[in-house]
Amino acid sequence: MAVVQFMVSVDLSVVNLGLPRIAAGLGFSAVGLTWVIHAYSLTFGGLLLLGGKVADRYGHKRVLLLGLAVFGLASLAGGFAQEPGHLVAGRALQGIGAAALSPAALALLAVTFPSGKARVRAYGIWSAVNAAGGALGVLIGGVLTQYAGWRWVMFVSVPMAAIALALAWRGVTAAPSTASGGRPDVLGAVLATAGMSMLVFGVVRTDQYAWTSPVTLATLVIAVALLTAFVYVERTTTRDPLIRLGLLTNRSVAGANSYNLLLGAAMASSFYFASLYLQQVLDASPTMAGIQLLPFAFGVIAGAAAAVKLGYRLPLRTMLIIGGLVTAAGFAWLGLISADGSFLTDVLGPSLVASVGFGLCLGPVVSAATAGVAPGETGAASGLLSSSRQIGASLGLAALGTAAHARTGRSTTIEGLTEGYAFGMTLGAALLVGAVLIAFAVLPRTSAATPAEHGSPELVPEPE
Repeated sequence: MAVVQFMVSVDLSVVNLGLPRIAAGLGFSAVGLTWVIHAYSLTFGGLLLLGGKVADRYGHKRVLLLGLAVFGLASLAGGFAQEPGHLVAGRALQGIGAAALSPAALALLAVTFPSGKARVRAYGIWSAVNAAGGALGVLIGGVLTQYAGWRWVMFVSVPMAAIALALAWRGVTAAPSTASGGRPDVLGAVLATAGMSMLVFGVVRTDQYAWTSPVTLATLVIAVALLTAFVYVERTTTRDPLIRLGLLTNRSVAGANSYNLLLGAAMASSFYFASLYLQQVLDASPTMAGIQLLPFAFGVIAGAAAAVKLGYRLPLRTMLIIGGLVTAAGFAWLGLISADGSFLTDVLGPSLVASVGFGLCLGPVVSAATAGVAPGETGAASGLLSSSRQIGASLGLAALGTAAHARTGRSTTIEGLTEGYAFGMTLGAALLVGAVLIAFAVLPRTSAATPAEHGSPELVPEPE
């Protein structure tokens, strides 16, 4: 499962350093280029609920293998793209495959390690590998873009998917379904994906149409209508709903997903702005920019390791507050980047602070989102958590990217670009402060933590 998650994480970031050459090679516009990321994030995030429900219904291993096969084929097709639409379609199909395999993999962790020290360690390993994949993906993307061509940022996922498929085939034991026998709610999945796509589309196009323009307002109204219809369908469908709405009454589940939404929004934007700042302002090559972002991977791994140690002693709520504050501090520091800055003075220090904080958050937010969930809903809960992260990433990148573009205006100078990137980083810090407030106000003051020696979980009170 760690190998599977590494592959998914790599693919989330591997295209970042290839974006300038992808734009030149296929003729993307500046704003249209963000759809190389949005196409993956939206289908991934929008279909994760369906993927989690299907995994519960038809078996985690079976859905995992199917998702890996789709992911590999989509990566191959995207690498042969001849125009922008081809690449966007390939990235969208990758998202569909990831939406099947990711909740299945996370559900397998939740079922295999339901409680105790083993659960803390498993999620710690998962978090470290997840973070390492995201950061190493930037390096891999930079090296491939510079020395093999941007197409290889797509092709590289093909052998990874094949290896993951072989490992999962041999290393994962199939188990009988624990979900009800109803058919999954496909209509709900379509409405959720369409609604989120329209929402992001409306935000992205505010660089061309003002927030108060008829075009933007109409797009956002349609998005709200589709999402409202999704909620209605989930409440009234005779099929097995994608997400049992009662699950959201669990404070731990609701708080963890809200926190995760803002965390995903901030982190996706930070990679985007940092990679552009290093290349467009500091004039780093794709490979050098990838190397310069490597400390972020090491910081997240260190933070995840610390979370394992602290997870035996502190409640999840406390861990998420600490991690969120540390990450916000790193983002605020990144918001001070300057046009005449350097990697050592403007990027290295703040990226280490932000990455350690991020590592502290990853494992606890996963554990909080799946704590106390019935075995038959582990896939759905896992899908909900992954969905909140991906939807947050897509909305955050759309909103913060648009805000940064508006701050830059028509300026193409280094100073103008830097001002936009710095503003985006500062907004990311604000989002993380919001996440901390959610953890403080919503998450329960007690949480499933370290079990007694005999294995049953105990409730650890929040220190006063």
